[in-house]
Amino acid sequence: MGGIEFLKGHGTQNDFVLLPDPEGRLELTPARVAALCDRQRGLGADGVLRVVRSSALGETSGGEWFMDYRNADGSIAEMCGNGVRVFVRYLVDAGLVDSGRFVIGTRAGDRPVELHPDGDVTVHMGLATITGTSVTVVAGQPFSGVSVDVGNPHLVSVVDFDVAELELRDQPDFDHDVFPSGVNLEFINILADDALKMRVHERGVGETRACGTGTVAAVAAALHFAGTDTGFSTVDVPGGQVRVTIDRGAATLTGPAEIVARGELDERWWAAAGA
Repeated sequence: MGGIEFLKGHGTQNDFVLLPDPEGRLELTPARVAALCDRQRGLGADGVLRVVRSSALGETSGGEWFMDYRNADGSIAEMCGNGVRVFVRYLVDAGLVDSGRFVIGTRAGDRPVELHPDGDVTVHMGLATITGTSVTVVAGQPFSGVSVDVGNPHLVSVVDFDVAELELRDQPDFDHDVFPSGVNLEFINILADDALKMRVHERGVGETRACGTGTVAAVAAALHFAGTDTGFSTVDVPGGQVRVTIDRGAATLTGPAEIVARGELDERWWAAAGA
């Protein structure tokens, strides 16, 4: 057909369009990303994952492959925990890596990964650092929280009612002086010492069914509230469940990843979407 190859995948229903582009030849403009992610005029997704060699982008990385991640509005993001898992699943299925354990380059740094026999993927997420406190306002109601850096910015708030009741259709307000580049907002219920329930509003996207870095931030925040900085927790999100371990100096995220479809984008649509 001669079109532009794409795949569609998700991790706990956080969904992505993957664009295999080993040599970095695609002109991936913000307009094209936004069109691809639009659920009416494009394929529909929470973000775009370009599969490109680190060397093609001039990135210094210990991994051959670099996850060039874009939010649904076309903005560039540092990291995406659910996206990494889908990225890993594609690389292994496509035979582009020699084993199920390797390193991926991201804008937040290198991320060691492992694909398990059951199809789950573990991502070594690096540091989850508590950086301060702030407030977000949802439908006129303020929620205090702790800010957490997981390579990208998060604000985690514990709520005392079921997070399923929270109204997240509109953009919550936050302190733009504290988060000049925007922030991912997590709202959590602490169910037990090792179990959380979470909803998330992602910058550049809106509410999503899951956020991988957000689950790591949520567990780091819950441990902080409990007076410690190490531990394990499951995190239930609308799209499923993941497992997070926080150790001193490192965090891991484990959860499913699935490739749903593959095909080709019409070149005329691609050209028009970039205008």
